[in-house]
Amino acid sequence: MTVRRLLALPVLAATLAGCGIRATEVPTDFGPAPSRVRCSLAEPDAAARDTTTGTAVRVLLLCGSSLVTVERTVRVPDGTPGAERRVLVAKGLLAQLSAPPSAAETEARYTTDVPGGITVSGPRAGDPAGTLRLSTAPGDLTSYALAQVVCTVAGSEAAEDDGSVILAGPDERAPRRYTCTDEVRTRPGSNEPPSAVVTGG
Repeated sequence: MTVRRLLALPVLAATLAGCGIRATEVPTDFGPAPSRVRCSLAEPDAAARDTTTGTAVRVLLLCGSSLVTVERTVRVPDGTPGAERRVLVAKGLLAQLSAPPSAAETEARYTTDVPGGITVSGPRAGDPAGTLRLSTAPGDLTSYALAQVVCTVAGSEAAEDDGSVILAGPDERAPRRYTCTDEVRTRPGSNEPPSAVVTGG
């Protein structure tokens, strides 16, 4: 029995070699496992949310495939009337969304898809009250950028009383009422904010 086992060893070794399996006594180091996206700041970014220079707001950036909330400030003069204040808040939010993330946010893998230089103004004659007109038509934005804009404005003073957002572009297309949903926050790349045409001034 022992002789048979000894004779079988060369055959077994040849079989293993033929399969590309080699014995080794040295531990193999394949390197560290791929790091996961952190999607959270190591500590609050005080510079980005200095409330001594403005009003505290929240904007939504991208991390991975979802939206994440960060704190910012926008400057709105005290005593600004309601309609004008809404537009000023929206302008501040768009400026924050289109600006590059801070160093701390970049380290946490935060990004933005909102194009630089995008601006916003109030309603034109004939627009529904509360309409915000973007310098880029909402339909021309990526689904990520549109989700960032809608969900950021929806959580601010610039939103309608029901939390919806009325947006239009620089062209003659009718304004649309957008809403931010949990699905949009979670998967903005595959879920655009629900919308419907709004008519009447």
